[in-house]
Amino acid sequence: MKLLSYRHGGQDCYGIATDDGVIDATRSLGDRFPDLKAALAGGMADLAALAEGGTVDHGLDEIEFLPTIPNPDKIVCVGLNYATHIKETGRSDSDYPVLFTRFANTQIGHQQPMIRPKNSDIFDYEGEMAVIIGKAGRHIAPERAFDHIAGYACYNDGTLRDWQRHTHQFIPGKNFTATGGFGPWMVTTDELTDPTTLTLATRLNGDEMQRTTTDLMIFDIPFLIHYISSFTELVPGDVIPTGTPGGVGFKRTPPVYMKPGDTIEVEISGIGTLTNPIAAE
Repeated sequence: MKLLSYRHGGQDCYGIATDDGVIDATRSLGDRFPDLKAALAGGMADLAALAEGGTVDHGLDEIEFLPTIPNPDKIVCVGLNYATHIKETGRSDSDYPVLFTRFANTQIGHQQPMIRPKNSDIFDYEGEMAVIIGKAGRHIAPERAFDHIAGYACYNDGTLRDWQRHTHQFIPGKNFTATGGFGPWMVTTDELTDPTTLTLATRLNGDEMQRTTTDLMIFDIPFLIHYISSFTELVPGDVIPTGTPGGVGFKRTPPVYMKPGDTIEVEISGIGTLTNPIAAE
């Protein structure tokens, strides 16, 4: 299934994306599961039944896409998880993953503008694959990690590089409002059974900036879930963007940054394409 959050007629909804449009799950499941995060926790069988027998309620061109999970309990981002990105940044290898957090209000949906703030013009892209948690767990063994995943989505970890480099902590540069693209939907694990065989590409105004295959992650998904769940409980709706490959803008000669009027795309085979225009604050 392709599950998404969206707005229609002024109401925040969630549902199932199909080739013909969107099946509105809020209408039939909303009393028990008010949002997609809640549905991941307890309504997957209901969503599957709706996908099988439901009818399309809206065209994809009739909705406003929201971040796939608008209200995650936590967003734990992974840095420096591809050798090409480590090489271009001049960083050294590490025995453990680099982690930082994002806030929910930094995320925006497919086709919504990523906002370059007024106090920086060094706005960089980072195309990534996000893992969405579907089952709570703590101290999750790597061999059980996939049991805790609901699905996968495209993510753009938009970064204000000057603010990222103010100190050794990444958080300021990663948490400006409306700088992280997330969507257009998540693909559930019954449909996408092997996340290690995917191709990820990032395009700025149609020009390819990044390309990788997901098997090249340094810390694979089972290890990331094991490591993160060792210090915090993962719960349904949590989002783990798994890192970006080489080709980021600030390491190009000359540097290439996103600016108002640009369009950025993150495409992952088997999932889809996340597209966002860039706008000024």
